[in-house]
Amino acid sequence: MSRFWSAVVHGLTPYVPGEQPKLDNLVKLNTNEHPYGPSPRALEAIRAATGDGLRLYPDPNADALKAALAKRHGVQPQQVFVGNGSDEVLAHAFMALLKHDRALWFPDISYSFYPVYCGLYGVAHRSVPLAEDFAIRVENYLPQPGQAAAERPGAIIFPNPNAPTGRLLALAEVERIVAGNPDAVVLVDEAYVDFGGESAIALVDRYPNLLVTHTFSKSRSLAGLRVGYAVGHAELIEGLERVKNSFNSYPLDRLAIAGAVASVEDEAFFQESCRKVIATREKLVADMQALGFEVLPSAANFIFARHPARDGAELTAELRKRAIIVRHFKAARIDQFMRITVGTDAQCAILVAALREILAA
Repeated sequence: MSRFWSAVVHGLTPYVPGEQPKLDNLVKLNTNEHPYGPSPRALEAIRAATGDGLRLYPDPNADALKAALAKRHGVQPQQVFVGNGSDEVLAHAFMALLKHDRALWFPDISYSFYPVYCGLYGVAHRSVPLAEDFAIRVENYLPQPGQAAAERPGAIIFPNPNAPTGRLLALAEVERIVAGNPDAVVLVDEAYVDFGGESAIALVDRYPNLLVTHTFSKSRSLAGLRVGYAVGHAELIEGLERVKNSFNSYPLDRLAIAGAVASVEDEAFFQESCRKVIATREKLVADMQALGFEVLPSAANFIFARHPARDGAELTAELRKRAIIVRHFKAARIDQFMRITVGTDAQCAILVAALREILAA
């Protein structure tokens, strides 16, 4: 380790992103990218934005994108925040809204960037165990009789559907957590909600402590563009804006703004694209179960599966030998699972055929 690093850097355990391997004839099912391309209207808008205007800075407020998102979600533009991917939006939220005297609470099996941000920003946190079936237990986040205020969460964050499990918490249950913690910000990270869930954005006008984040990287097939956003009460959004403008006033470039606006406006393509992924996911689940795998209920564009008789790391390695890449986590409780992105029908058929061959050996 470098002697020039700060104390903060010495203490960090960085997030490890999904591998982007360079293999011939690769079946890449490890980073939850959309198997189909983005809206043609988005691509056309990006091409149109490549001109002399690139010599100029983009709109620091991305007003056109905020207006498009506000219209789609039935909120006001001042209730929308945009950033360079939802990871940046989350990073600003950790600094602006989730760092308090009391600990931030999140599930023990969840998006692994959360503890990384806690380390980076010095946020005290508490991991709340999932149930045996890997579901979020709402009661664990609600105040208990006789519980001192100091023992309650300072803020709460969780993905819905959860990652890497894919399990969905019903909107009514999300509302119970939000309503039960009126003095704490509750951030619902909805990176995958378009593949089978109901967004908590419907609740933001009723609960000033609720912030909901989305990304263009999954359901809108624009992972390479890096666009994310948050929706919530205007006071929460103002807090995010204050951090953003103390960090980077121009998080979205001209191409990103143009492509994202066009994507939002192409609702028919978006809905059909999500429908295709959902249909493929359901077939993949059935095929995996026919091979003897346990597959957790998924409302995401991936599944979480384990085989009762075969080691998860071993299966992952055997698939890799066949140029099929899935994600394996070494964390406690989930080290036998593989997280498998829902690819095209053809990719999923290749995966299932390979697993059938591996299991028969």
